[in-house]
Amino acid sequence: MKRLTCIMMLGALPTLAAVEFDAIYGDGMVLQRGREVVVRGTTDKPSEPVTVSFNGQKVKAETRGRRWQAVLEPMKANAEGQALTAEQKSGSASVQNVVVGEVWIASGQSNMLWRLNQTPGNAQTIARSANENFRFFHSEPQVHTSPPRYNAEQLKRVQEKRMYEGKWAVSAPATTPRMSAVGYYFGQALQRELGVPVGVIHASLGGSNMLAWIPRDVVRKEYPGCQGASWVKSKYASEWVRGRAQQNVGPGGDFSLHPYAPSYLYETGLEKWEGFPVAGAIWYQGESDAEILDNEQNKKLLKDIITSWRDKLGNPEMPFIQVQLPRINDKSKLRAYWPEFRQVQAEVARELPGVECVVTLDLGSTNSDVHPPRKVEVGERLAATALKEVYGKDVAASGPVITGFRTKGSRVQVSFNNAEGLKTTDGAAPVGFELAGSDKKFAPATAEIKGKFVELQADGVKSPKYLRYGWAVFMTPNLVNEAGLPTAPCAATDGKAPKKKGRNKRR
Repeated sequence: MKRLTCIMMLGALPTLAAVEFDAIYGDGMVLQRGREVVVRGTTDKPSEPVTVSFNGQKVKAETRGRRWQAVLEPMKANAEGQALTAEQKSGSASVQNVVVGEVWIASGQSNMLWRLNQTPGNAQTIARSANENFRFFHSEPQVHTSPPRYNAEQLKRVQEKRMYEGKWAVSAPATTPRMSAVGYYFGQALQRELGVPVGVIHASLGGSNMLAWIPRDVVRKEYPGCQGASWVKSKYASEWVRGRAQQNVGPGGDFSLHPYAPSYLYETGLEKWEGFPVAGAIWYQGESDAEILDNEQNKKLLKDIITSWRDKLGNPEMPFIQVQLPRINDKSKLRAYWPEFRQVQAEVARELPGVECVVTLDLGSTNSDVHPPRKVEVGERLAATALKEVYGKDVAASGPVITGFRTKGSRVQVSFNNAEGLKTTDGAAPVGFELAGSDKKFAPATAEIKGKFVELQADGVKSPKYLRYGWAVFMTPNLVNEAGLPTAPCAATDGKAPKKKGRNKRR
């Protein structure tokens, strides 16, 4: 009897799978339409051929050691869930309910991480979140950077690079509460308008600096003074970032193993997606790096994120849509250079094709809270920008943008793009304009709307040479177009606004 029991128990043990998919492939995932799709995994039988099947395709994989990889031909959007299988003679693996549509990456710091269940009206939103055609891969941070010193378990997790845990999920009340609110509203809006499955891959971390999101080979080449623990003493570490890292690891700690260390968040959150086709990326970050007043440095960091991600994802024209820093009612040194950082974001959008900048000056906090609550509008503005600039849809995606100005004596006439129905939200005169003469000493300007133009005049500025708009850490902007979208901040200009490089619409 004992012998029979043992045999039965042994028979019940699970057999080891000969072939497996990498962790990024899971039930309910979305594959990118219109692009070759890389499918990867491992096998403990490398001598046996691996065949991958999906959507009527059957492809023989290339095997190197225990690793295998197959490439599926481009596919049209398909909302019918199907099985993605990998087969060998000795076994098989499958991923269920796989659809084909549009896949986007969502990343940044705490305002991208901010969860759906933390936003106003979240109970109703979550209750209505069921949507078979919106799916997401939410990477949940296992270690945050709140002030207390890390304990032994947290330090071990960071050291072993077990920073994130996540899997694919279909949007539903049970799955959406911890999803990125901005990512959620972006993805749902995109799905509604495109009418195809949409997937959002989310990985972000509160307070994270740009250097942590840049691949290691780029850091080695472009930022040689940031190897190992030395990054925390470099010019790229803001005072806030440096202080938070010191709090977390404690005296004598290893700063090379902090989440803000160069490349760390890229390696733990995004590296596994290299080569996986996506439609584009949305990015909400800058609050940490904006503490450093160095526009050229910040432009280089932001450009290196964009170009390196494009390279690693195999898409040199990948759209990249960033959220421009909003307003914040905080007079501390930490926020002093937000206008300059908005300028950095706008310049990068002008200088790199396929990069956009979504204005949120009106959506920020009226107090010193760095987490403004209005995530719905942020996500929907990102989606509108993607629909217009990436998918070629005729939608309102931008507020007025200053294109230049003409002077007549002490008066200035400002011209705009996207200025149809130019108006103010409160019926008062437009605010936020400033003029300066050749001395660049700016003075507030009175403004009056004249059709698609705004006329300005400033006391003490008899011969205006320069104009700027929205150049403040905090303000209450009121100039919008007929779509209700706010005017973009404008750094000092001499009347000849720089032009944006060409865009690359996908479809």
